[in-house]
Amino acid sequence: MPTLCTFDISQSTLNFPRPFVDRPRLAHGLRELDIGHNADIRVTSRLQNITTTSADCQITPWADTVLYSAAADVIALAPGDLDFLTGEHTRDLWKDPNDPASVRIDFERPFVTAPKVVVFFNCIDLDKNRVWRVKTSATDIDAKGFTLNIDTWSDTIFYAARACWIAYPEDHEHIFSKSINTMDVRPWYQPQLKQSSEIVFNAVEFWRKPSVFIALNYLDIDCRTNLRVNVYVESVSTAGLIWHIDSWDNTTLYSAGATIIAFN
Repeated sequence: MPTLCTFDISQSTLNFPRPFVDRPRLAHGLRELDIGHNADIRVTSRLQNITTTSADCQITPWADTVLYSAAADVIALAPGDLDFLTGEHTRDLWKDPNDPASVRIDFERPFVTAPKVVVFFNCIDLDKNRVWRVKTSATDIDAKGFTLNIDTWSDTIFYAARACWIAYPEDHEHIFSKSINTMDVRPWYQPQLKQSSEIVFNAVEFWRKPSVFIALNYLDIDCRTNLRVNVYVESVSTAGLIWHIDSWDNTTLYSAGATIIAFN
């Protein structure tokens, strides 16, 4: 099964909880951001020089962006864990102004039936002068692949974003995934700093308290103050959990969303 790790901007090395037999595959997503509003929103998480025991990790801005804090979650997949596939896709309008919002992703090997597919961001690049709106999703899922969407709306000026994806069999035991959003509990036009809700795992059984990965898949935040968002979980048990999507200070959080993966 997967292994959960986490890192923030203060770290340069990610040490795995236990060694792998061979280099793992690493899927990572941003879960906390505090970025100044006087420059474009540019942030990326990177994992490089992967070994059986560790990887070099970074969460960095570029150009004149000011990054005050950030954190990312990581799912490490052993090479022999063939039930899980993962990859990344970048939509980059700097390189190609016509880069499409939706692309077809073909699995390196097909599943027996349509799998579960989850997606989340590990890089975003948005203009400072418009509301920051960006979202990613997986649609048209079948046994051979899916459509990965990276999109914005209204007058947001989008430059680039990178989404990571994980696919696994729909009937896989001891794993639960779900996309959550502040709009599950309130409309976008009633912004507030803190929101939370309970998730019940229902038919998915866990034999002990699961590890929980969470990462952003949706942002809609006003550009007149800093971009501040933190997604996290608490009260995790074999039956369910409580998720939180929070901001702080004077940020106007219209809405935000995240991908949750709980597993034993």
